[in-house]
Amino acid sequence: MFADLGHFSQLSIKVAFTFVVYPSLILAYMGQAAYLSKHHINETGYRIGFYVSVPEKIRWPVLVIAILAAVVGSQSIITGTFSIIKQCSAWGCFPKIKIIHTSSKIHGQIYIPQINWTLMLLCLAVTIGFRDTKRMGNASGLAVITVMLVTTCLMSLVIVLCWHKSVLLAVFFLFFFGSIEALYFSASLMKFLEGAWVPMALALIFSVIMYVWHYGTLKKYEFDVQNKVSINWLLALGPTLGIVRVRGIGLIHTELVSGIPAIFSHFVTNLLAFHQVVVFLCIKSVPVPHVSPGERFLVGRVGPKGYRLYRCIARYGYRDIHKDDIEFEKDLACSIAEFIRSERPEHITRMENDEKMTVIGTSSSNSQGVSICADGGDDHEDSSEIVSAKSPEKPRKRVRFVVPESPRIDNEAREELRELMEARESGMAFILGHSYVRAKKGSNLMKRIVINYGYDFLRRNSREPTYALNIPHASTLEVGMVYLV
Repeated sequence: MFADLGHFSQLSIKVAFTFVVYPSLILAYMGQAAYLSKHHINETGYRIGFYVSVPEKIRWPVLVIAILAAVVGSQSIITGTFSIIKQCSAWGCFPKIKIIHTSSKIHGQIYIPQINWTLMLLCLAVTIGFRDTKRMGNASGLAVITVMLVTTCLMSLVIVLCWHKSVLLAVFFLFFFGSIEALYFSASLMKFLEGAWVPMALALIFSVIMYVWHYGTLKKYEFDVQNKVSINWLLALGPTLGIVRVRGIGLIHTELVSGIPAIFSHFVTNLLAFHQVVVFLCIKSVPVPHVSPGERFLVGRVGPKGYRLYRCIARYGYRDIHKDDIEFEKDLACSIAEFIRSERPEHITRMENDEKMTVIGTSSSNSQGVSICADGGDDHEDSSEIVSAKSPEKPRKRVRFVVPESPRIDNEAREELRELMEARESGMAFILGHSYVRAKKGSNLMKRIVINYGYDFLRRNSREPTYALNIPHASTLEVGMVYLV
């Protein structure tokens, strides 16, 4: 029941269940039923349990097997919990937590430290709180039969939506198995006050957490989409954006893969100066172990060339190691320079809102592309074409773009590369926008509690994105913005 396909293949599950698990269950239940049919009259007042029905000669070996089965069952439940939490987090239904992938080949093999400790504390709390196997059995029985009933209901949907079978078949399946499980479910509810309330209470708590996080995340995303800056607003500002453009590269982190985030207008309207080159950086995790360095970046242009606004989507697999800030800055600058040099319509992928993106690899993966070299200022001859910028500070090294001879670049691209090099020498600033979601005035009481208190508490205590942990604090500018949803 709890086998995860990320750990075991479908064939191994079928073979194990058909030839080992199912026959063992049938024999065990038949033995219990045979014993109860013969000893149904309890004259001694001793409660008839599973081990009473086991012959005395093999009682201890059965106890050892039961303990081992409990260990395997607990590991299956832990694995299933990890898998469910990961999927809920990916769908925006659970707060961001640390997920460790333990395998480079199998995506489903993961470990979540916070959930592991939470399960341990819950097990200790239930054991110490009940101190009675009868109440623990009541809680386990209601949890198991509830899982079976929910699975039957979902299976009926799978029959119609996934297998495209007749609705009558799904109704028959639901009525036949659901009616049997409903009887056991109603019987388990009679033990509600005798320990069966625990799984219901835990389910209610986790459901509230999931609902609050999903609702707040959805409202925040809707606000981002609805308040994206239009390209007409950008064109009306002109190439200078209505402010002073200073040397340097400004990396604005955003979760949007298309359009201009609303926080950019917040920067432009509240800051007196901004960077010469602006890059909207979006870091995405993809469900593969590793992303090839040759496909690391998707680079595109936002607005006309004179605005010097770029979009870059950096893709990482779940086993990829994020580079330090120096290496990342170098790869990012080279990818933008390579985009400028080789900007061709045939190499472009169209995104939403008619934006165009080009797949660019890292500098180490593309020996024929643009690279960065640093020296002490001495010129040297090379067969390649070099676009360089002199640093205004003498102690600093001279950093240059080395551009391949073919294809030749025009003067406009050369000037754009020169400005990018000047900005690169002046340094990069990582700009993080912190959004504070608040309910609008006039919202009902429930919405204010969910957004202002519930979602805000979960957001403050959830894990930050991985890239945020690697950003140097000395080069970070954090700007807050209130989202009224």
